Amino acid sequence: MSDKMRPLSFAKLVTWIKSEYLTRGEIFGIRKSKIYRSTEFHKLKIFGEEISTPLGPAAGPHTQLTQNIVSAYLAGSRFIELKTVQIIDGEDLPVSKPCIYAQDEGYNVEWSTELRVEDAFSEYVKAWFILHILMKELKLCKTKDFIFNMSVGYDLKGIKSHKIDVFIEGLKDASKTPIWQECISYLETNINSFNNFSLEDLKNISPSICQSITLSTLHGCPPDEIEQIVTYLLKEKGLHTFIKMNPTLLGEAYVRDTLDVMGYGYIKLNPHHFKNDLQYNDGIMMLKRLRNLAELYNLEVGVKLTNTLPVKIINDELPGEEMYMSGRALYPLTIKLAEMLSHEFSGKLMISYSGGID
Repeated sequence: MSDKMRPLSFAKLVTWIKSEYLTRGEIFGIRKSKIYRSTEFHKLKIFGEEISTPLGPAAGPHTQLTQNIVSAYLAGSRFIELKTVQIIDGEDLPVSKPCIYAQDEGYNVEWSTELRVEDAFSEYVKAWFILHILMKELKLCKTKDFIFNMSVGYDLKGIKSHKIDVFIEGLKDASKTPIWQECISYLETNINSFNNFSLEDLKNISPSICQSITLSTLHGCPPDEIEQIVTYLLKEKGLHTFIKMNPTLLGEAYVRDTLDVMGYGYIKLNPHHFKNDLQYNDGIMMLKRLRNLAELYNLEVGVKLTNTLPVKIINDELPGEEMYMSGRALYPLTIKLAEMLSHEFSGKLMISYSGGID
């Protein structure tokens, strides 16, 4: 198996899906009987759009590729947070392999997308079309019941760069992009190969792929810069915005005690992150200001809980001196912070919660 992600063309993906479904009754290994079908009774409204489940894949290496986004959708995911992109991409990324280590708790030293930003964009557009096709072709639901949420990082300068700005604007309206035209052209030419997906369905696919965004910042990002970025995304880009929050908001004592009680006493924390990251009270005040600002623009500000937890590398699990913890050990920290923030805002704060599911 290669350690590099190699995207497939839209034509190859569609051909693969049709062939596997016809010959094996599966799509990317997901059996026909396991494919989730929406009902008209299960609908939630988010950002003025309807989704049939509030579930989705946590943004990670898997949500870079079209086939994994499609697999998540078929299994019941309807809120699809796309993998974070940033100005440093492709071969410029300082990634050492292996970069992921998962036994009980999970660790990583990976950056954001391993793909170039423009390649990641193409994967998301291809997935957008395929979900619309499958929705009609397999009669999973009558109308679109899923949302794509883009994710960017890590600082204001990078987010304002031409590369990331093109990415953001492209997901707001992809109609003029080459990959959009490629998908349209292929489907128009091959429309007779579908049983239920029609030209009318194709014309009804909106080029507005994302109306919301998740901001991911590095540990130690100054609070005023976080607020500046969100202000920019609200005022200049007109996007509903989730802010990825760090588990360090809970304070070192709570985190240490919780990990010890769970049997993770061997995890070594980095105290400076608890001092340098955004502090809880400052975070509450910042969220209040940003929610008030968002209201002026008829937009929503919420939080994504939580970012990974930086810990020291002491057993050479991965290259370097520090790695980022996720998985089961992060669960109680995430749910505690969700409880605290929900209480602070009387249940009115929108939370994109990453807690894991079996």
